[in-house]
Amino acid sequence: MRVLFIGDVFATPGIRVVQRYLARHGEDYDLVVANGENAAGGFGITRKHFQELRTAGVDVVTLGNHAFRQPEAAELLEETPRLIRPATYPVGTPGLGHVTLTARDGSRVTVGQVMGRVFIEPGDDPFAAADAIVDAAGPDGAVIIDVHAEATSEKKVMAYHLQGRASAVIGTHTHVQTADEIVVDGTASITDVGMTGVQHSSIGLGFAEMHARFLTRRPHRSQPATGAGTLSAVVIAIDGRRARSIERLQWRAEPGDGTGGEAS
Repeated sequence: MRVLFIGDVFATPGIRVVQRYLARHGEDYDLVVANGENAAGGFGITRKHFQELRTAGVDVVTLGNHAFRQPEAAELLEETPRLIRPATYPVGTPGLGHVTLTARDGSRVTVGQVMGRVFIEPGDDPFAAADAIVDAAGPDGAVIIDVHAEATSEKKVMAYHLQGRASAVIGTHTHVQTADEIVVDGTASITDVGMTGVQHSSIGLGFAEMHARFLTRRPHRSQPATGAGTLSAVVIAIDGRRARSIERLQWRAEPGDGTGGEAS
């Protein structure tokens, strides 16, 4: 099974480059997962943005610390298992922390998400939540876990914790693709898959407002950067539960390629 995991999709440029890439290469993959918690102008996801990602060919959309930033997110999470939020939210939180489905090649796969507790708004124990996802998946099929966390150390330790039990442990949230992809004992991991959006930006936001904030130490309303996007992702080859390889991918849209547009 070939899995494409797309890093944090940021605003309209991020969505547009996902659409363009999957229109050309979507058939190369048996499963496509994307972190969409920044789809709505950088903060959360709306029904419109979720549907755009699904229509483009994304099978499962994960969220993160902005999961409930948009008012309609709770209702949307209750409507579909293809949108999941961190399993580290308290019992009774709307939505699911993992989903099990059949990939296009017939493989059984469970996709789950946990959120870290270091330098980020803490939730329940992410290690116990990850264990519960693996247990719920059962002995067969692949297990892919999105670790939405700030600290590199926490993500690396999570990969160690799940070594040999999960197929892939993929870091999201920090928006800069790292170069530490590795497969150990059948578990593929990377500290951060990166951001899908405008790379010439302050991790997705326009420079002007962020520059002013740093210089003046006063709040300035941030706006998503505009322009052509870059898709940041990893491609994971999985056989049963065991990952065979993980490769970084960055696909840059050419000028006029239809991936720009106003942020929304």
